[in-house]
Parts: sequence; structure tokens; C-alpha cells
Amino acid sequence: MKKARIDRHVRLSRHCVLGLVLLLAGHTTSYGQQAIATPNAAVKSSLTATTVAPIDSMTFDFNRDIAQQLIPFDEIYKLALAYSPSVKFEGAVSNSQMAAFQLSKLQVLQNVTGFANYSTGNQAILSTGTNASDQLGQISNGYRAGVNVAFSVHDLFGRPQQVRLARANYEATKERRRIAEIQLKRDLFNMYQDLLLAQKILQIRLRDDQASLAAYRIGEVELQKGKITPETHAFNSNRYAETKSTVEQAKTQFIKNIYALELFVGVPIYQLKRS
Repeated sequence: MKKARIDRHVRLSRHCVLGLVLLLAGHTTSYGQQAIATPNAAVKSSLTATTVAPIDSMTFDFNRDIAQQLIPFDEIYKLALAYSPSVKFEGAVSNSQMAAFQLSKLQVLQNVTGFANYSTGNQAILSTGTNASDQLGQISNGYRAGVNVAFSVHDLFGRPQQVRLARANYEATKERRRIAEIQLKRDLFNMYQDLLLAQKILQIRLRDDQASLAAYRIGEVELQKGKITPETHAFNSNRYAETKSTVEQAKTQFIKNIYALELFVGVPIYQLKRS
């Protein structure tokens, strides 16, 4: 009887120990799954907060291509052409040279003058003759009109050169305005491409940032379990800090390019957004 009672206690103890082992194993497994799942949730929430939320309160979706959100490049160039100070300046200079060219062609008219007058009264002129009713005594009375034309040697030989010079200056200012328009289009195209490149770099940096964040969070869990050394975890932390700083730099460069485009075109940024 005593031996049977001891065997029963032994079997009961074995069942209790087995139950405790299974309970601890289940608790460890659930803790590990929860610890590993937490970084994924953090990564997902961080990705949503970073990539979906507009940067600097601008109405751009940075997950989409910025070229699809802006108006076409030709329309941007037309706006820049209308508001560019350099193109406006060259246009004003061209108009002034055109006026000077037209004036040089009409300047010859200053040598032509006309006159008209009227006189009456006893204005007999001194004349010789025996006839008292000489008609020469009356030529100073009544209307008189006429034209005076005078040409100098300079007008005959120098004026064509002046007209040619004025025409050349006018043509030069027109070409200089075209040069300003070409330079404007080149600079605008480079700035537009820099903006597209900045967005692509930002998207690449964001993906790298999320991968580094996931590795950092998983490393924290493995460090608590003793699977990795503190040096390895410090490397993961340093890697995450570097990727985070590069993300901020790429984000700043992207915003700079947007506002540089706004200032270069000369209109608010919302006018460049496709409706």
C-alpha cells in the first residue's frame, strides 16, 4: 500500500512538471512571436506616417511620380517665359532698338520744312518803272505757302549707314532675347530633372530607412534573449541612425528643389500642380 501510494505521488509530480514545462514553452513562444511582430507593426506605421503624410503641408503625394502631379513641362516653360525678369528685360531692350530703327528711317524728314502765311495792307515794295499801277507792288499782299528742302553731304552718304546700324542693333537685341529664352529653358529643364531625381532618391532612402528600422527592432529583441552581442546591436543602431540622417537630407533636398522651381518660374507652387 505504501509503495503504491508513493508511485501515485511520483506520477502526479511528473504530470505537474510536464504541465509546467508546456506552459513555459507556450509562454516563451507567444512572447517571441509578439516581440518579432511588434517591429513589423512599427515599420508599417512609420512607413505610413513618413511616406503618405504631405511634407511641409504641401499637397503632393510623394508615393506618386512628381511629374504626374505637376503640369506638363511646356506649360511650366510658358509660365516661366511670361514671368522671367531677364526675358522681360531683353524684350524691353529689343523694343527700344526697334523704335530707334524706325526713328533713324524717319529722321531724314527733319530736312524738309513747310511754311504758310498771309499778309495784307499797304506793303508795296520798291520797284522801278513809270507805270504807277505796276503789279509788282501787290505781290506782298495775300496768302503765301511753300516748302523748303535742304540736304547736306552727310545726309546723302552718312544716313544709309545710320539706318543700317540701327537695324543691326535691333537684330542683335532680338537674337539676345532668343538666347535668354534658350538659357531659361535649359535652366528650367535642369531644375525640373533635379526635382525628379530628388524624389527618386528620397523614395530609395525611405525604403532603406524602413529596412534599417526593422533590423534595429529585431536586434533589440534578440539582445534581450542573448542571441546577439551588444556590439552587434550597437552596429544596428548606428546603421539606423545613418539611414535616418540620409532620409532627412534627401527630404530637405527635395523640398528645396520644389521651392526653387516655384521661385524660378515666378508663380505659386499650387499653380504648377495638375488639377
